[in-house]
Amino acid sequence: MSETLSGRIVTETGVVKGTLRFGALIDAIEPGPADGAIIVPGFIDLHVHGGGGADVMDGVDAVRTMARMHGRHGTTSLLATTMTAPPDEVIAALTGIAEAMADAERDAADILGAHLEGPFISPNKLGAQPPAALGPDLALLRRLLDICPIKVATVAPDMGADAPIEPALMSAFFRTLTDRSARVQLGHSPCSYETAVDAFAKGATGVTHLFNAMSALHHRSPGLAGAALAHAEHGELIPDLLHVHPGAMRVGLRAIPGLYAISDATAAAGMPDGDYRLGRHTVRKCDNGVRLADGTLAGSALTMDRAFANLVEIGLDIADAARRTSTIAADYLGLGDRGRIAPGRRADLAVFDGDLTLQRVYKEGRPIDVRDA
Repeated sequence: MSETLSGRIVTETGVVKGTLRFGALIDAIEPGPADGAIIVPGFIDLHVHGGGGADVMDGVDAVRTMARMHGRHGTTSLLATTMTAPPDEVIAALTGIAEAMADAERDAADILGAHLEGPFISPNKLGAQPPAALGPDLALLRRLLDICPIKVATVAPDMGADAPIEPALMSAFFRTLTDRSARVQLGHSPCSYETAVDAFAKGATGVTHLFNAMSALHHRSPGLAGAALAHAEHGELIPDLLHVHPGAMRVGLRAIPGLYAISDATAAAGMPDGDYRLGRHTVRKCDNGVRLADGTLAGSALTMDRAFANLVEIGLDIADAARRTSTIAADYLGLGDRGRIAPGRRADLAVFDGDLTLQRVYKEGRPIDVRDA
């Protein structure tokens, strides 16, 4: 039996006023009279460390908790994201992600796999990552890939940073990931522009949280940020209005065709102010920010419904904001069944009022209760 929603429906070809008919899949988009609702594809978040008080590194129950919390904020699919940690802790986290994937919950965001953020990063640009960075260990990488589908991996071209990495080893490391359908993103690195450009040539496709935890753009030393703006096809952006100034956000959106929004959410997302865990760190949420004791931004408390609204606030129209919070991420992972509102696609939907306050969420046509969000 089909359900219907009336409003401004954000489709691949633009905004259509009318009625959306759907079951598990979208049946039809019928132009006509509409109420004031805004209907967009369910959000796809490719970088999520936690939420609802739960941290992905704590295992399967924590993964399920954070997936339920983000589902109530319009995220219908996500990548559970690890932290840099000793190998046994990363292995345990990936095992928990795989267990949660095998037993999907109806009222939670789908877990598409893992985003491996560390341990293959630079110790000289940790950001909020714990000091457990490793060099290019192919045996460990293969072991991690065997545990859980790793869809995105954040890698520093200078991972380990003890000495320059042999080009053949770097190529083999990237190839091991891409052969298993993982997207390689550069991040957590102070590397030079030239080093980053070489890494893009070796198979990296994007960057992790653009402008954050990377060498900055300077007109005589463009760094990783400059290489991303000049060469990356994809990249992440944290649109919480804290991590990146709106002006810099617009630079990234103009330069990188496949720049998409992420939450980089921690356990503090969806929770009151206070102390929470982020891997081995204790972080403090205060208002919209999450920080280490020294003031370093440590992930975020962002949810994707707020990310969508923030993108509109800085000047994107609702169709482009929907692309940046859903469609581009779906295409990046090769997900042909979601990420856009069109007949035959999954009925993963987020419904907003005219003030961009989330009202309803559907996953495969079934409502997710947003009352506790």
